[in-house]
Amino acid sequence: MGELMVKSMNKGHAAVSDWGMEHITKLHPSKIIDLGCGGGRNAAELLKRFPAATVHALDYSEVSVQKTKQFNQQAIKNGRLQVTHANVLNLPFSADTFDLATAFETVYFWPGPLESFKEVYRILKKGGCFLIVNESDGTNKADDKWLKIIDNMKIYTVEQLEFFLTEAGFSEITIDHKNKKHHICILAKK
Repeated sequence: MGELMVKSMNKGHAAVSDWGMEHITKLHPSKIIDLGCGGGRNAAELLKRFPAATVHALDYSEVSVQKTKQFNQQAIKNGRLQVTHANVLNLPFSADTFDLATAFETVYFWPGPLESFKEVYRILKKGGCFLIVNESDGTNKADDKWLKIIDNMKIYTVEQLEFFLTEAGFSEITIDHKNKKHHICILAKK
């Protein structure tokens, strides 16, 4: 079931992920971390969009880690991608390591969002950015069905995410909120 779900993520979330990536086209990161890498599609897209960068993909799901490795075999061989099994509450990286951190459709599952965001803040270099892209903004009653089906899922509102980011230390928070579609794209700078 997990493998099927991870495979469907690559296709099902592609449009919202690409919309989110349009918000970082002016950035020039050399080291990127994709937190909650799912099926590996977004890591591949980041490599394509930033040809001079390396990407580190991370997920707490072993199924996602394996799928990301399988999906990106050539990038791993070329030394442009590393994949790690870990939890966002305890990221296995030194402070000030990455220029850009991304989280596509994943913060719903992060334990302790404030603590997790503090970890992201810690591993970003000064001036680094954290991109959050969600299809759900916590205001669409139709999304409540997912909360009943998926354990430990929490859909945050724009205001909640902005609060967590500010409390974690981020500044210059830019929000693009497609109200009718309930999509959120947040770019926060360290």
